Amino acid sequence: QVQLVESGGGLVQPGGSLRLSCAASGDIFSINTMGWYRQVPRKPREWVASIAIDGRTNYVDSVKGRFTISRNNAKDTVYLQMNSLKPEDTAVYYCNYRTAVYEYWGQGTQVTVSS
Repeated sequence: QVQLVESGGGLVQPGGSLRLSCAASGDIFSINTMGWYRQVPRKPREWVASIAIDGRTNYVDSVKGRFTISRNNAKDTVYLQMNSLKPEDTAVYYCNYRTAVYEYWGQGTQVTVSS
């Protein structure tokens, strides 16, 4: 199995920045995709960004130009740099790891954007 541990969440004012980190450990396969999702109460979990092992990235339209996903393969770690944060970005952010066969989730880290 794979374990994922997120960090970097917190409280920030609108227009501010945060960087989330997610470290993977356990039975890591070379071919994998990592990503970030977010969820607010009474709403479905929303995909935010993903990055493949070769560095190819994808983003949901609402964060394009503001968020940047990256990864350090040597450390099995994925990052989400969040700039120009808006109140609607407030959510619990979850790290995701998947291969062709398996999928794993982190415990979540709270991001609150408020004045």
